[in-house]
Order: sequence, then structure tokens, then C-alpha cells
Amino acid sequence: MKSDLKQSDTASFTVNGVTAELPVFKATHGPDVVDIRALYKHTKAFTFDPGYTSTASCESKITFIDGDEGVLLYRGYPIDQLAENSDFLEVAYLLLNGELPSKAERQRFDTSITHHTMVHEQLKNFYSGFRRDAHPMAIMVGVVGALSAFYHDSTDINDPYQRRVAIHRMIAKMPTIAAMAYKYSTGQPFVFPRNDLDFTSNFMRMCFAVPAEEYALNPVLCDALDKIFILHMDHEQNASTSTVRLAGSSGANPFACIAAGIASLWGPAHGGANEAALNMLEEIGSVDKIPDYIKRAKDKDDPFRLMGFGHRVYKNYDPRAKVMRKACHEVLDALNVKDEPLLEVAMELERIALEDEYFIEKKLYPNIDFYSGITLRALGFPTDMFTVLFALARTVGWIAQWREMIEDPNQKIGRPRQIYTGAPKRDYLELEDR
Repeated sequence: MKSDLKQSDTASFTVNGVTAELPVFKATHGPDVVDIRALYKHTKAFTFDPGYTSTASCESKITFIDGDEGVLLYRGYPIDQLAENSDFLEVAYLLLNGELPSKAERQRFDTSITHHTMVHEQLKNFYSGFRRDAHPMAIMVGVVGALSAFYHDSTDINDPYQRRVAIHRMIAKMPTIAAMAYKYSTGQPFVFPRNDLDFTSNFMRMCFAVPAEEYALNPVLCDALDKIFILHMDHEQNASTSTVRLAGSSGANPFACIAAGIASLWGPAHGGANEAALNMLEEIGSVDKIPDYIKRAKDKDDPFRLMGFGHRVYKNYDPRAKVMRKACHEVLDALNVKDEPLLEVAMELERIALEDEYFIEKKLYPNIDFYSGITLRALGFPTDMFTVLFALARTVGWIAQWREMIEDPNQKIGRPRQIYTGAPKRDYLELEDR
């Protein structure tokens, strides 16, 4: 990746009487960045930034977020335009290659992905090593990490051809692996992919078809899930993406890096937010109890929090939630869902959040996790599959970020520093002298 960093200014840092002049780089969008790589060399001092919330760990051309304005761009394209007008594989091509494909490029890409969806037959034996009640994310971490043992012919990260093969394999096989994890947890036989179906329809069929009868695809449901996948594809340098980059900086193979990303995503503070939102709706239980929970949510001394409202990054309306809200209502209408207490609670909470002055003032708008949890529940997925679906979609972003890192001439092995506050240097004491 060719660097496009352009110096716009200089920042002066004085530490312990020593001043360092450091370059300031300008981004296409977003804040300027002070290049502190030479700070230690000049001043013998590090910066302290827990969570790296004020530190740019890399240069990237893939995704941009403006949380204050509620903006999310994939390669410069607004997320709502892509979700409404494109589909999963076209957006995947965009994230990987930087531009939307021509008709011929799209056909070649689709064909390559479609013909990589099968998994090694011996991989089925790997699933049988897990307990039947194993969490699907535990299975995903193990199976994806094991792919390098089955596809070791594409683990040379220094070979551009092998990188491309590994990338296509990861994107193509992830739905098959996820569907197999779901089928394994239900005790049903695995359903193999079909080359005549599009990416998301194929996944739906692998999850819900049974050998006894053919599965009837519902285009409204498939379209909604496709939108969920697009909306979750990438989100800048979040915890799981940073994990993938950090693992990849050591030269680890791409399958191991994606497995590391899945493990990071599994954390409830990251990928489990939509499941938490659904659990909250179940806790509320019925519409008549909503006023009590709203009152609790407004009470600073009450530990109860409304899940699925507001966002750490988006201080305005989550741009993904706008698309997800429409898709959610389309699914509920298509399924003619009525007399479902949980969904009734969700719709009433949504109405209150969009009208109540407290929510508006605090900018506690329903976010994507609120709507995606409801939608996935309506589609028939159990809550322990929600993060698996997130991982399936985010694999595209992870692998795009991994390739960008590999091709970055400034890339180095990750090595965060620390402030040591432990015991000062001391001498070892023999046991009888302690």
C-alpha cells in the first residue's frame, strides 16, 4: 500500500527540558495526527493512552467514521447507499480492492467465492470433537484456527497469489463454517452449499434446510440478512480489527489472525451487544412494564441500563440503525408477526426513544444492535448465533485490513509500551531470610 500521508504542520513537545519537533499529518477526513514515532528518540518519553482512544495505530484507506455527525464510509461510499443499493459480495469486493467492480470483475469475483464455499470433508470430524452444547463462537474460534492445517497451501503471506487465495477462501468458507456450527448445536445434519444461490441465500439455506424437504427462500428475509452483513462488514480500528492487525504484524497466517479476531469479537462489550439488547427486552417482558424500566433508566442511582440505545462512537444517530430499522419492519411485516410480547416491547421502546425528551436530549437513539437483535430473532436465529453472524460479516473487513497491513511498507510488529509502576529493582532473598 502506497502511503498518502502529507505533512500539514509541526508540533513541539517539551519533556524534561528537551523539545522534539514532530510532523503533523492531515487525513482525508477526520482529525490531524501528530507523528510521535520519534518522540522517545528525542525525549526518552512515551505517551500514555489506555485503549488507544487517541492514538492512530495505522494508516488505512478502508473505513472512516465521524461519530459526531453520524457518518460511516466504506472506501468513501456512505453506508446507507451501499446497504440499499448493493449486495454483500459487491461490497466485499469494494472493501478488498478499493473500487466497485466492473461487470466482468464482479462475475470473476462471484465465481471465485462461490467455488470456494465447500470445506474439506475431514473438517466434519473436527466438529464432532466439541460437546453438543458448546457455544457456536467457541466452535468458530477452534475451526477457523484449524483451517491452516487443512489449507496450508495458502499460508505464505509473502506470496500475493497465496494471499488472494486465502482471502477468497476465508470469505467463501465462513458461511459454511458458521452454518455447520449452528447445525451441530441443533443436532441436525450439515447442509452443503449450492453454487446456484447468492451468498446470503446460500447461508440461509445451509442454516434452515433439512434433508426431508426443500427450503423455501424468502427474498425479504434474505435481503434483510444481507443488509445486516453489509452494515457489520467493517468499523475502523475496533477491538477485533486491531486484534487481527496485531496478530498479523507478527507474520501469523491469515486463518490464525481471523481466529484471533473472532475470539476478540466474542467479548460481550464488543460483539455481544445485540444479544444484550434482546436479553433486556426479555427482562422487561411486557409493554405494561416499560414505564417502570424507563423510570429506572433515568435514575442515575439505579444500575439498570437500556441496552441497544446510544453508541460509544456515534454521538448522533447511528447511520446503520436507519437502514436496519427499515429492514427490521419489513421482516416483521413479511412474517406477519403478531402477539409476540418481545417484539411488542421492542416497538414500544422504539416509539418512546424517538419521542421522549430525555432520550432525545441524551441522544439515546436506538442503535444497530437494537434492531439487528430483533431482526435476527424474527429470522429464526437463537441468540447464541448472533455474534457468529457478526463474525461472518466482519471477516471481510478483517481480511481487508489484514491485507492492507501486510502491504503497508511502514508496517512493523506491534509492540505497545507501558508505564511500569511495580516494585523498584531489588535483590533476591534466600527463603530463610524472607
